[in-house]
Amino acid sequence: MWAAIWIVWSCLFGAFETIALVNRREGDTLSENFRRLFHTRTSKAGRAVFAVGWSGFSAWFLIHILTETM
Repeated sequence: MWAAIWIVWSCLFGAFETIALVNRREGDTLSENFRRLFHTRTSKAGRAVFAVGWSGFSAWFLIHILTETM
């Protein structure tokens, strides 16, 4: 059941992101919203927080997937 939920979520995300990319309206894509949320274009602190958070998540996810640990 959970696999089906993740598949549906991924497909919905892909559809919404594709629509946002095709319509070319500013502020529609996930990356544009992350830039706005973390102020990556206007704040060094925002860039730092995002970079540390993204790097930490990426490292955790890599270890999690490769070692099958929680």
